[in-house]
Amino acid sequence: MSWIESTLFWAGFPNGTSIEVLLQRPTSVVYYTKSKSDYVKDMIPKLGFEKLWEMMLEVKRIWLQFNPYGGRMDEISDNDTPFPHRAGYRFLIQYSSNWKEEDGVDIENQVNLLRKLYDSRAPYVSKNPREAFLNYRDLDIGSNPSNFTKFQTAEIYGHKYFKNNFWRLAQVKTRVDPDNFFRHEQSIPPLNKLS
Repeated sequence: MSWIESTLFWAGFPNGTSIEVLLQRPTSVVYYTKSKSDYVKDMIPKLGFEKLWEMMLEVKRIWLQFNPYGGRMDEISDNDTPFPHRAGYRFLIQYSSNWKEEDGVDIENQVNLLRKLYDSRAPYVSKNPREAFLNYRDLDIGSNPSNFTKFQTAEIYGHKYFKNNFWRLAQVKTRVDPDNFFRHEQSIPPLNKLS
């Protein structure tokens, strides 16, 4: 299937749905989600998975996705592209909790349970820094207010998402957007914002 057709699949539309449905306004149902991610380099022992299942039962509204790495990805250097998570990684885990407004979920409790599950994974995942996947944005690992980007804060989440490529990306940002016009809570700042 094409990429655009895959968006229909991931949004839960039935097979054969026309891509024209993407032009329609969303329904009045509001969905919420909190996601976190981890990279795994070493095998997780059986006990680590047993603890994970226990935590999943406590969280209840939890969805985990394991993306295998290796193969061709092991052949690409971690600094060949901005995406550094290549050689030496076994898989990526996404932890996600989802709910609708009308589900009556205690949101603060649900998010705290997901954070507790994430914290319990620390012995089994990447360290120094504990790495994360950029496309599962997680403001818990660091963020800046939308209209102000502090470089020291950006370094924290930047190294988790991009490892040592963060500095190279900051240099590119300095050349193409020195005034930091294109920004969000976890954007890469130009080097002239080193405060």
